[in-house]
Amino acid sequence: MSENTRVTFPAATGVGSMPGGDAREAAKTVTGSLEDFPHLAELPARGPGADMIGRTAGMLVELYARVEPSGWRLSDRPGRDTRRAHAWLREDLDALEEFTQGYEGDLKVQAVGPWTLAAALELRNGEAVLSDPGACRDLTASLAEGLRLHVADVRRRIPGARVVLQLDEPSLTAVLRGQIRTASGYRTHRAVDRQIVESGLREVLGASGPGPTVVHSCAPDVPFALLRRAGTDAVSFDFGLLTERDDDAIGEAVEGGTRLFAGVVPGTDAALSDPAGSVMGVRTLWRRLGLRPGLLAEAVTVTPACGLAGASPAYARQALAHCVRAARSLADNPE
Repeated sequence: MSENTRVTFPAATGVGSMPGGDAREAAKTVTGSLEDFPHLAELPARGPGADMIGRTAGMLVELYARVEPSGWRLSDRPGRDTRRAHAWLREDLDALEEFTQGYEGDLKVQAVGPWTLAAALELRNGEAVLSDPGACRDLTASLAEGLRLHVADVRRRIPGARVVLQLDEPSLTAVLRGQIRTASGYRTHRAVDRQIVESGLREVLGASGPGPTVVHSCAPDVPFALLRRAGTDAVSFDFGLLTERDDDAIGEAVEGGTRLFAGVVPGTDAALSDPAGSVMGVRTLWRRLGLRPGLLAEAVTVTPACGLAGASPAYARQALAHCVRAARSLADNPE
């Protein structure tokens, strides 16, 4: 993909999770603060089934999961936990639909990507799905089909929206490096081959159909090049975790047409600098890479560093509004 074919996105959005348990209040906050690029809010404070793993497990097709003391485990049939996950998601979608009547524009939905899900979901023997290549393939196929249905449902509910699919992959680097611990905690699972990881991501990203895609990770050492090869249109990351080791990969991503979702606003309650100060690091990075200043607004979407589930409701509203103002500062003063 060349710079000329760069997928365009609005200037600011959220990552996904929000504080509290009121779906209507969360939808009202997100759509009110992010008028050009709202997202489907996730409210993990409600408990199992609203958490990121349980929510995505509830989207799987012909695979089911239940809560065990150790976490989410695959099961033979849908049970109470699956029904709860479906109910929470339906409630969130109903609320979003209510506050997006007549909306036309980009709208983001999030789900856990196949490799973080494989690292977190347990097989019936208690080991991670990651330990079984065949189970990983089945999980990837099930997730892709579930997300196809989910994206189609959102398009039906909000017909004016261009649905953007975001995959959350905070464990991706650990999967690639063989750092995911076994159930005993004494060993780690073998690193997964990069081509297999790339193929699995490509399959699930394809669930967006004609819509754009984003892969999000708030962990260090995001594998930008692998994500680009897998076909994502944008990479979302915690800007504060970048080091100069990432410069070449970021420069290549930008020049190759990949959008950067730069997480520059703290995800938990903090004193916020002026909007221009929040994106100062982005401008500094641009100068260091020798990239054209005018490309900033085309290449960067401003977000919180990670989800806002751990923030207060007041701060979450403030943070989303701050992202919008910081993005405006970046566009107005790219130098």
